[in-house]
Amino acid sequence: MEHGEWHDKATAKWERESTIKAVRGTISDRNGNVLASDVPAYTVVVNPEVIHEQELGEEVITGLHELLGKPEDELRKLVEAKDKDGKYLKNREVRNEGWKINQELHDKVEVFIKSLEEKHSIRETGVGFVREQKRYYPKNTLAAHILGYTDRDGNAEIGLESSLDERLKGVNGSIKYQSDRKGTKLPDGVEEYQPVVNGDNYKLTIDSTIQYYIEEAMRKAFTQYKPKSMTVIAADPNTMEILGMANLPTFNPNEYWDDEQAGFYNHAIKSRYEPGSTFKIVTLAAAVQEKLFNPETTFMSGQIRIKGYSKPLHDINRVGWGTISFLEGVKRSSNVAFVKLGYEMLGQDKLLKYINDFGFNGTTGIDLAGETNGVVNPDPKIASENATLAYGHGKVLVTPIQQLAAVAAIANGGKLMTPHVIKEVTDPNSGKTTVTKPEVVRQVISEASAKETGEYLEQVVADQKDGTGRHAYIEGYRVAGKTGTAIKVEGKEYVKSKVLVSFIGYAPVDNPKIAVIVIIDEPNVEVGGGKAAAPVFKEIVSQALPYMGVPKTTAKTTTEVAKGSETAPPLRTTPDMTGKTVKEARALLLDQGYDFEAVGSGATVVSQYPEAGSKLASGRRIYLLSQQGDKPNIPDMKGQSLRDALEVLNLLKVGIVVDGEGYVAEQNVATKDGKTQVTLKLKPYNPYGENIPVASPEPTPETENKP
Repeated sequence: MEHGEWHDKATAKWERESTIKAVRGTISDRNGNVLASDVPAYTVVVNPEVIHEQELGEEVITGLHELLGKPEDELRKLVEAKDKDGKYLKNREVRNEGWKINQELHDKVEVFIKSLEEKHSIRETGVGFVREQKRYYPKNTLAAHILGYTDRDGNAEIGLESSLDERLKGVNGSIKYQSDRKGTKLPDGVEEYQPVVNGDNYKLTIDSTIQYYIEEAMRKAFTQYKPKSMTVIAADPNTMEILGMANLPTFNPNEYWDDEQAGFYNHAIKSRYEPGSTFKIVTLAAAVQEKLFNPETTFMSGQIRIKGYSKPLHDINRVGWGTISFLEGVKRSSNVAFVKLGYEMLGQDKLLKYINDFGFNGTTGIDLAGETNGVVNPDPKIASENATLAYGHGKVLVTPIQQLAAVAAIANGGKLMTPHVIKEVTDPNSGKTTVTKPEVVRQVISEASAKETGEYLEQVVADQKDGTGRHAYIEGYRVAGKTGTAIKVEGKEYVKSKVLVSFIGYAPVDNPKIAVIVIIDEPNVEVGGGKAAAPVFKEIVSQALPYMGVPKTTAKTTTEVAKGSETAPPLRTTPDMTGKTVKEARALLLDQGYDFEAVGSGATVVSQYPEAGSKLASGRRIYLLSQQGDKPNIPDMKGQSLRDALEVLNLLKVGIVVDGEGYVAEQNVATKDGKTQVTLKLKPYNPYGENIPVASPEPTPETENKP
């Protein structure tokens, strides 16, 4: 009778279900250093019933208070907790102080429990643990605004933890089975299994070492100037991979509850500023592209009047510097020079076109959630709004990431690119890895115009007398850049006591490896971008370039290069590095300005190419071999020239087969007759990947009618 109902009730008693928890994916930097991962955690629990029976109440309260820092009155409520019938409860979690504590604190509580057992000769103290998992950030504040955090319940809150939450957390699995009354699985019972899907692992473009350089330099300036906030972003201008991004105030994702809400805001992608003079880079680049910039042409500095506006527009030095050249105007950051270039020569329509082409009226598309768009909206009928636009004031609001993307376009040959922080994603369930390829948005200016613009920006830094960016000068490296000082607006009025100072630039000029923007919002003293922000840039880049293996330039000065006045540097003699440690050789070659590459994983240089005493032409690389043996470690040669590839492989004494022309697009390593053989497949060089289209530059009057 009523078979179905009784069968369902019986089945419910037989069936058991277990959840197989998915592992949340790890987040690491570009070199594999873990930035966020799940680690074991322990929640302290107390058993009021046992504690009462053993008469340990006061000892437990005192001991846990000293270890966990939880107030004694709150601990007493937990230790003496009873149900509605007046019976002591069996388990109470010690929140929040004892919730998901780390291994070190767990061990201390464990010692305390053991001491109670030995002192009272008992096995149960009423104090124990529940083993759990928690999110851990081993580098604390490092890259906090990129990573975000998960709360103690495991809920993702901000940053990549939040925007990638669905892919990071995976999907829990489960198993259902039938058992006997003791819970033992029945061998012939019905079983349902849902496999677990672990979360994806993310490798970022961030370099932890460069991120550290950034955050240390920022802390020093923050202490000195006590600003409202600071922002720094560093990127590889050739790919727009973000190498570092930081804001102050900041927070520690391991202890997010201790930090103020202001520290969670990512100004790098969310805050809009009136940029000031760093925006002059756009005007300069546009004028160069349109062949309107003649560095030797002169103008009267100080002030300028424009048609339709009653008040004159001024330089920062209101009396000016007399009649000066446009190049000197760039170096001195003359507003008058840029009004002439952007408003009078280019015209407001063409200037606005270039501003849009550089991406300032939209978003960059960076793979971080919450990016704010820029706003450039001058009234075409109001002359002053269009004139001041040329030097970054008025109806122009931009984000730091937009500015960095724009200056990177100058550095990389005129290509506006999409910035990104995710380098690759690996599915641990299938092993498949998806790599983020560089993405070119458009060719804004020609490669020649970008190179010329960079040479003018280099003199802003290299000229130690007139250059506003002279405090960013780095001995041995060619640096291009621009300072900015923008007076902030409150309501409809400019408030001279509140300024935003900045510096943006890249290095080395002839082969850019890093572009950096520094923004200091409302420093507590009257100071410009050249004095406050440029030194921060210098501290970061002067450490990052040697770390990245970029040699110093010793044969010529940056000023000479900018003016193009030097002759070809003489041939240099290859130094003898054999027998030195790799660390010693690296330091010596970097200091002397040689380009080099270490091949192998050994600690000592066993041979080199070219040999010591050889004449080394400018731009030629020295290869250091630090390993020996029958199975050499073949480096990744993709993207290298055939000459460089052959030099390295000859050094390793392996067989070589070449297929095609151009640069190395693919390499295969095999063993033939007991000897290692490397096959190199060559293709014409495209640094942005085979499937990435590179747009043609905008036509110029000289080329638009040509077939």
